[in-house]
Amino acid sequence: MIASMGRAVHSQAERWRWLLYVVLAIVGALLTFVGARAQQKATDDATFRKLIDSFCMAWSTGTAEAPGKFYAKDSGLVFYDVAPFAYHGWKEFHDGVQKEFLDNASEIKLTAGKDLRVTRRGMIAWTVVPMHLMEKSKNGKTTEMDLRYTGIWEKRGPSWVLVHDHLSAPAAEN
Repeated sequence: MIASMGRAVHSQAERWRWLLYVVLAIVGALLTFVGARAQQKATDDATFRKLIDSFCMAWSTGTAEAPGKFYAKDSGLVFYDVAPFAYHGWKEFHDGVQKEFLDNASEIKLTAGKDLRVTRRGMIAWTVVPMHLMEKSKNGKTTEMDLRYTGIWEKRGPSWVLVHDHLSAPAAEN
């Protein structure tokens, strides 16, 4: 009887030990996942900070060709701007922005704010960031405005490209 009780206690202890190992393995896997996710987030933040800053520098050249490398060229894409309401496809966007804004400017400087938010789901990411635009027109007038920018990015091969973006200015305060 004592021997069978000893085996039962030993068997029970083995079950608890096995359960402890399983729990520790699950906790370790969760910590690894959380750590990897945090590392991915930090990498994404750095990647998109660099992309957004390069994007602003490209628009600051005053030509629509320079930022073209950041955009997907699919004809069905829609891009929202401060004026006009929307452009359909890269060609319309390129030509419209060049005519409406860039041709009339002697200098443009677009700067991204510090508050960049990046959210990524697999091969799609979206960025939200305040921006500041300074434009000197060819007639000497300087305009400065704060803007809101949202970009939808898709990873195509090794590169991230914009498949949609939305630039808007806050309504004037009364």
